[in-house]
Amino acid sequence: MTPSLNHTSTILIIGAGTWGCSTALHLVRRGYKNVTVLDPHPVPSPIAAGNDVNKIMEHKELKGPHTDAKSVAFAICTRAALNGWMNDPVFKPYFHETGFIVSGSTSELIQHIKEEEIDSSEGDFVALETADDFRKTMPPGVLTGDFPGWKGWLNQKRAGWIHARKAMVSAYAEAQRLGVKFITSTPHGDVVSLVYEAGDVVGARTADDVVHRADHTILAAGAGSDRLLDFKKQLRPTAWTLSHIRMTPEESKLYRNLPVLFNIAKGFFMEPDEDRHELKICDEHPGYCNFMEDSKYPGEKRSIPFAKEQIPLEAEARARDFLRDTMPHLAERPFVFARICWDADTPDRAFLIDRHPDHPSLIVAVGGSGNGAMQMPTIGGFISDALEGKLQTELRDVVRWRPETAVDRDWQSTQNRFGGPNKLMDFQNVKKDEWTEIPKRD
Repeated sequence: MTPSLNHTSTILIIGAGTWGCSTALHLVRRGYKNVTVLDPHPVPSPIAAGNDVNKIMEHKELKGPHTDAKSVAFAICTRAALNGWMNDPVFKPYFHETGFIVSGSTSELIQHIKEEEIDSSEGDFVALETADDFRKTMPPGVLTGDFPGWKGWLNQKRAGWIHARKAMVSAYAEAQRLGVKFITSTPHGDVVSLVYEAGDVVGARTADDVVHRADHTILAAGAGSDRLLDFKKQLRPTAWTLSHIRMTPEESKLYRNLPVLFNIAKGFFMEPDEDRHELKICDEHPGYCNFMEDSKYPGEKRSIPFAKEQIPLEAEARARDFLRDTMPHLAERPFVFARICWDADTPDRAFLIDRHPDHPSLIVAVGGSGNGAMQMPTIGGFISDALEGKLQTELRDVVRWRPETAVDRDWQSTQNRFGGPNKLMDFQNVKKDEWTEIPKRD
């Protein structure tokens, strides 16, 4: 039986990352007066996927036969998010509509992009057939590579990048200003377990042994959620790798307002961070897991997240390979920062936002599956809709609790991602001397 809900109900959000901050903001905007958020780290958390200088924001209107339920649901979410990035004053300053280039460098991947990304969309795409076509999308001196085998498409509207960290901090600050209570420290905000009574969730226990009781609990702890609740194999914590190159102030000016350049098997880059003048490079691959024996799931190995501001040397090599194709003048420049970045994959890479079938006071809001940060302005509204029992049908049917999709789950699945060795990798196979040794920056 669904518990009662009104504007004086106590609501506990576990996780102060992208989705947790967004949810807190939407709830307080809707008039809820007793919202508390718990997280072991201050905002922005060093392990939150959204704690990043930039993330891709892309929206495509669908056309033709590519209108399966999951695609429709994702389009609904991104359409709403784009509207938020363009109009909500909390988020608007952090969206840069610079355009987006999607590309590949093998005939198979180029055909995949054309069928799945271009032919299925209403976007205004400009084909890029030659290295010179790619170079002309940016000022002279930026793209100096030969782009061997590359072909791509440029979409200049409704796409670009977001400053994820600043947007998350903005949402946090506004939610706090409107009355949300954030407890973000260890041990006071570090949730070690959910608290159950009569089969229902009545709150959470933190590392200082305090029980935070609530009428409703929302679990939005990203890749860490799997440590607090048995998701019946619906979540797989998966990590990606990023690195930064320091640019001069003059280079940063040259690299301003550039379209995002993304090769689906090689990597991507966006313009330098305006504060530190650092260019972020991401190598592209199906992801890393960290498979270990897990006391919470006896007899099973599960992927357990951890924080690290270094990346495997193989990831550095992939990033430099991407640079040699696109910007060889930067290919050997030292990295000044790198880290691994965790998210949580569902089996079908659709979000998981639903009231738990066995614990009626618990809402799960997880499964960003690599697409969560761009949803920041509005995902909290959909999560609030799930709490209120009014999530629209086109979304509800796709993002529901669905353990049947995880029966005999293949933990090694690439989840339709490409690059690197074209297989899922395991941090357990990376030896101690096979990590970068980038000095900690000031």
